[in-house]
Amino acid sequence: MEHPTRDHAALVERLGELRRLRNAVILAHNYQLGEVQDVADFLGDSLDLSRKAMATDADVIVFCGVHFMAETAAILSPHKTVVLPEPRAGCPMADMIDAETLRDLRGKHPGAVVVCYVNTSAEVKAESDVCCTSANAAEVVSRFAPDQEIIFVPDRNLGANTAARMGREMILWPGFCAVHDRIRLDDIARRRARFPGSVVMVHPECRPEVVGAADTALSTSGMVRFARETTADTVIVGTELGLVHRLQKESPEKLFVPLTEQAVCPNMKLTTLEKVVAALESLAPRITVPEDVRLRAERAVRRMTDGT
Repeated sequence: MEHPTRDHAALVERLGELRRLRNAVILAHNYQLGEVQDVADFLGDSLDLSRKAMATDADVIVFCGVHFMAETAAILSPHKTVVLPEPRAGCPMADMIDAETLRDLRGKHPGAVVVCYVNTSAEVKAESDVCCTSANAAEVVSRFAPDQEIIFVPDRNLGANTAARMGREMILWPGFCAVHDRIRLDDIARRRARFPGSVVMVHPECRPEVVGAADTALSTSGMVRFARETTADTVIVGTELGLVHRLQKESPEKLFVPLTEQAVCPNMKLTTLEKVVAALESLAPRITVPEDVRLRAERAVRRMTDGT
């Protein structure tokens, strides 16, 4: 294991000073660089992190992730200062649909309800009826009658996997996560051959045929729980490479192998420890959501958790 450099140690020390000075909480998504994960107060998926930040008495939320995640934190914690250390960190899938396009789609299906994956902008959430996560998509969809028309945005793979699980049809927007969509059946076959007796877990943003060939399909939080509890010595991880750092750190007695070395999100890797420190020093870039949009987006998020 590499020892931290003197510069690294100085950055960590400065971060601790600023965290106390700003009364800040640092959130890091499971796909962040290891150096960022290691200094976070909370690790997790986007919505879980926003909820944890909302429950703290912190004045400042530093969200180490991508733009829509920081927006979700701002939606749920409007009186806190939310900063995103790297303003270029966006989500290509979230950018595949906008509010105007969703309004047009709703106009073509006036009786439909819109179930919106949290991996979307605040404006898209505001045009939706209810949000969902990769962990609870099936539960959210199950609230609606079998004959209720549902528009599912923006991830076609999560939508298709959820529809198949529920045995119903949905109108799927053709968006996708490039990281998960590039995972193929051949990747699973190669890993199983190389690591016999291993278990394969994949993210439900993967293609349906990949989900069907895996041992289990789980959100990142679900993967963390599964990794702790499984008796398997080797676990093949079918999601963004950043999660392997956390899994290996928390369960060093097991071996965690990425399903493919190509599963890298460039946007998630833009945030560095140095940028986290700079964001706390300047309290910028700050992420805000217009109040009218925030209130409508918050309604869709809260409907997900309230069961309405």
